[in-house]
Amino acid sequence: MYYVEQRTVGRLVVGMLLAGCGSGIAADAAAEDQVQVYGLIGTYVGSMKRSDNVARTVQLGSGGLNTSYWGFRGGEDLGNGLSAIFQLESFFQPDTGGAGRNASDPTGFSRSGWVGLKGAFGQLTLGRMMSPFYASMQIVNPFQASVVFSPLVVQSYVASFNNTIIGDTVWNNAIQYVTPQMGDLSVTAIYAPGEVAGDSAVSNYGLHLRYQHGPLAAVLSAQRFRSGAVAPSTGQYAYLTGFSYDFGPVKLYGSAQATDSAVTAIRSHTYQTGVSVPVTTTGSLQFSWARTNVDNPKAVTGTRNTAGLGYDYFLSRRTDIYVNYLYDHVAGHEVGNSYALGIRHLF
Repeated sequence: MYYVEQRTVGRLVVGMLLAGCGSGIAADAAAEDQVQVYGLIGTYVGSMKRSDNVARTVQLGSGGLNTSYWGFRGGEDLGNGLSAIFQLESFFQPDTGGAGRNASDPTGFSRSGWVGLKGAFGQLTLGRMMSPFYASMQIVNPFQASVVFSPLVVQSYVASFNNTIIGDTVWNNAIQYVTPQMGDLSVTAIYAPGEVAGDSAVSNYGLHLRYQHGPLAAVLSAQRFRSGAVAPSTGQYAYLTGFSYDFGPVKLYGSAQATDSAVTAIRSHTYQTGVSVPVTTTGSLQFSWARTNVDNPKAVTGTRNTAGLGYDYFLSRRTDIYVNYLYDHVAGHEVGNSYALGIRHLF
């Protein structure tokens, strides 16, 4: 059976194992230490139009359901249940061959670059890594991590959709701690110093809870983000709660999100619901709808409704093709409709 749920695609690694070797490394230690080489490549062709954009664009785009990347990860068994771990990952653009997601991304390891320790105490990592807020968002919507087709994600993080979340899906200079699994609950805490001399107020931090019990998954996330040495007006608090529940023939999703800037008094509320329905052992339907209300004292309050409908068909455990439709409507503008056909492959 080829069907693989979308939420696990990014974690399926079919990579090349490289045995550690070299002078002074014992054979048994080399067998335990390993490096995985892995990645995901995807692209789509579509006719795209947002509600607040009068022009339609026909494009061959990078990513689609997931942003393309490749990477290395591995570790070393230090004994007594303690391991050293690392991960290096880079986004890339298969349509142009460019590095990163865009020109502003680092040319090196733009998706992640961290090192840390793992043991009975949990996991501690330091470096550049995915925002736990973004990771929580992937659990509670059927289009998971997609910055192209997920209504919740595009309204939250994509600038052309007037993103409500300040900051990237990836954090620099981060220190992250993940607790050991406590029954059905795990907790992630993250802190990123602003690296501004004499001003600790520009640091970023977050606390994220995940509950998993049988078919039920639930998240509760909060973060404070300020972008480097900038005016306090860019500081924002963001909160997310949501769930998914797998009934078997249908999986339901729901979430509520809020943002608040104490300085500018700009607030937003985003509500999302979705469903995933396996149609066959190799194909599934996804639907999601998100609505965002923005309250800005210095501008007209706006409402945006975005809905996505897609069909995902797995040709094998590592390759799938899909077709997606995205509806978008901003109050006071005409409706935008986007259509796309894409392919994704894990390696």
